[in-house]
Amino acid sequence: MTSHAYESTAGKKWLRWSYIGIFIVMAFTGFGQMPIFKRFYISDIPGLGWSADFYATHYVHYLGAILLFVLIAYCITDYLITGRSEFRLTASAYVRIVLLGGIVVTGIFRVLKNLPDVVFSPGFTLFIDIAHLGFMMAYLLAALIFLIFKSGWTQGIDD
Repeated sequence: MTSHAYESTAGKKWLRWSYIGIFIVMAFTGFGQMPIFKRFYISDIPGLGWSADFYATHYVHYLGAILLFVLIAYCITDYLITGRSEFRLTASAYVRIVLLGGIVVTGIFRVLKNLPDVVFSPGFTLFIDIAHLGFMMAYLLAALIFLIFKSGWTQGIDD
């Protein structure tokens, strides 16, 4: 990455760690929506008793989703305003964006299905649930592969 006076989104360590932290919370609470924490005694670990409570994991997951939306909006805005002149997105970034977009869209449908006046067919509900889980699993696998191969989100313009 080039060294400019302006620190672009790509160079902000707090942004990276916020994203990682939000994703860890989202993955943990997302899997907590399935009744596996009590079944596999994860909720028996000191400090994780709350993880067996569906509503606790549900609300923490929603809070994480809000923070993820804010972070995504910030990154998109920063990239469009100033980042394009300093760095470009890599191929791995585009893969992550597509998978993250799938997670977000299916997540929105999952929120809608939880509203009292919204009714989806059982088949569509199952599709959304499996698609949300599938996009998340694909994202985690892709993130692991990109971590192993050290393929970041961005690359400097002159690299």
